[in-house]
Amino acid sequence: ANFFSDPVIQRNDILKITVSSLDQEVTRLFSFNPDDNMNTNSYSTGSNYLVDPSGDIKLPLVGPVHVAGSTTWAIRDSITRLLQPYLKELVVEIRISSFRVSVVGDVESPGIYTIQNERITLPEALALAGDMKITAKRENVLLIRDENGQRKYIRFDMQKKDLFNSPYYYLKSNDLVYVQPGKIATRDINFRNLTYLATI
Repeated sequence: ANFFSDPVIQRNDILKITVSSLDQEVTRLFSFNPDDNMNTNSYSTGSNYLVDPSGDIKLPLVGPVHVAGSTTWAIRDSITRLLQPYLKELVVEIRISSFRVSVVGDVESPGIYTIQNERITLPEALALAGDMKITAKRENVLLIRDENGQRKYIRFDMQKKDLFNSPYYYLKSNDLVYVQPGKIATRDINFRNLTYLATI
């Protein structure tokens, strides 16, 4: 089963909105960077917009646009309709700049990873973090997700095929993946700490 669904914009998300048109001066209104390159026949510029607590972004010419609860393609269509009276040959592109997942625990490169295409699976996130170490508990990978103000904890056994049928197989923005270390890794960490103290 494919449980992927387009990400829905939430409050405090950051949207990268790129506007292209034939009108240089009007298009420049959508740039927070005055040095944007505009020496071609078609002018393009983009800026990041923070979704405010009301679920709106504030755009030049049209003012507040409600985006929370919508997908990027729905917002793109809406903004395109609003801007068409002002710009010739208008093209609007939108992506979520703040789409990030965190991978921590017994992996090679724990950290926070920005996802450019807004679509990532649990195994892909682990691969971004250099994959699980040999000492990791593959049968106990924990996904932590905030959904509608509630925190959910979902456990995965990476050795089982039913992983691919999970509705949580595709990650969402701000998901945290924790890979539990095995006993060997825990003992190794404790041993290194004792060695360090003894040296002091």
